[in-house]
Amino acid sequence: MPKLTVCIGSSCYLKGADKVIEEIRKLIDEHDLKGKLEFCGSFCMGECGNDGVNVTLDGVHYSIKPEEVTEFFKKEVLKKCEEGDLK
Repeated sequence: MPKLTVCIGSSCYLKGADKVIEEIRKLIDEHDLKGKLEFCGSFCMGECGNDGVNVTLDGVHYSIKPEEVTEFFKKEVLKKCEEGDLK
C-alpha cells in the first residue's frame, strides 16, 4: 500500500499544509482510495527551504503548493495506487 505523508510543521503550515491536506482528503474520497493508500502527517521533514509544502510518497520527496495538489495527485498518487493493485 502506498504511503503519502504531508508535513504539518510550522513552515509548511504557513505555506498551506492545511489546504493540501483538505484537498488530498477530498481526492481520496472521490477516487475511493480508503484502504488502498496510507495517508498521514509528519512534523518537520527538514526540507523547509523548498517553495511549497513538503510531501513524501513512498519516501520520495515532493514540494507542492495548494493549487498543485490535484495535478500531483492524479500524476503521482493515482499511478502509485494503480501499481499497488497490479501486485
